[in-house]
Amino acid sequence: MTSPVIPVPLARRIALAAQGLSQERISAPASSRSLGREFRRIQLLQIDSVNVLTRSHYLPMFSRVGNYSVADFDAMSAKAPRSMIEYWAHEASYIRPEHFHDLRRLQSRRWVSSHQFDPQDLLIAEEAVLKVLSSSGPKTNREIELELSHLIPPRDPYAPKEWGWNWSTIKRALEILFERGFVSSAGRNSSFERRYALTANVLPPIARAGFVPEVTDDPEDDDAALRRLLLAAAQALGIGTIRHLADYFRIRPSRAQPILDRMVADGTLASVVVPAWKEPAYLYPEAKRPRQAKGRALLSPFDSMVFERHRLESLFGMRYRLEIYTPEPKRQYGYYVLPFLLRDQMVARVDLKADRAAGRLLVQASHAEANAPDDTATELAAELELLAEWLKLSTVEVVPRGDLAAAVSHALS
Repeated sequence: MTSPVIPVPLARRIALAAQGLSQERISAPASSRSLGREFRRIQLLQIDSVNVLTRSHYLPMFSRVGNYSVADFDAMSAKAPRSMIEYWAHEASYIRPEHFHDLRRLQSRRWVSSHQFDPQDLLIAEEAVLKVLSSSGPKTNREIELELSHLIPPRDPYAPKEWGWNWSTIKRALEILFERGFVSSAGRNSSFERRYALTANVLPPIARAGFVPEVTDDPEDDDAALRRLLLAAAQALGIGTIRHLADYFRIRPSRAQPILDRMVADGTLASVVVPAWKEPAYLYPEAKRPRQAKGRALLSPFDSMVFERHRLESLFGMRYRLEIYTPEPKRQYGYYVLPFLLRDQMVARVDLKADRAAGRLLVQASHAEANAPDDTATELAAELELLAEWLKLSTVEVVPRGDLAAAVSHALS
């Protein structure tokens, strides 16, 4: 039986609608209910500590709902009953609590510098951490280290300073317990430090019922977990290849393929062909198919719409790389570059920075894509003004760098 063909323009609109990016946003500040609805739609938010503009996990909500209260967002992970919790998913992420058990079952990360810790020291540290958290409220790593300083040796001052190498025994024990699901984050403080707590005290009722101390080794349970996560990815993406669907929760494609085959066989997903993709594609049957897209948004480099770069390039023609770790002389577009979505195309990219001391949103470079329509600069300027307002910055200042800079500056003036 021949799979139906989904033209690329329709595939784009399906993808945008699934991610909540195909419609114009309302002008009024978004409610906490709107935040919850959009989070349930996209299933997860990747967390990153980069704060050159704002914390990266705050931006996807602005892209979808516009002006909103960051305090309302933070409450979703910090106040019971939590509608999102932290765990490893695509990377470090906020996830829907109902995905916790499935992700925990499939988790298997290997950490840098693990070999430098004595297994017995780690075991002692883990037991001590659990004892502290069982008799207290949430605590940061620093607070736990201070409380256990008499029992656990401090971090090695001569250890290499790269990330992961200079962790203390307590920090390593906390990360092990976090990955195994024994401790979770009850929210973060103003310094972006996790406030650790026992997982049983963090999970909302929807997820607490299925919590067990140890994960059993059962292939059938693994398959059921994979199926639920792949279905969630299909709902969030609308349409995608095995590579795209598996990447959403960092599932190995080899593990995903037999599950997807069964989902097609039983009608949970539809097998389709998208001309831009060499691999077979999968369509979530209930995905919306809008006739046109009306959205406008600046997208975080860690937004779930763009974090699978192959899908972004094949659907929208944008070859996008984050150049934070590229030496400045070799950067093509800038340090913290956001794609700009206008209707159903990625039409520009801008390098943004928040100068909080001076109250300025700095547009350090602005470049148009080859397909940019005539109103790109005008629409981008309007979006930049909304972003500045949300960030509580009083002005937008455009640096004359990039082929779109002059037009954006003129539109702002």
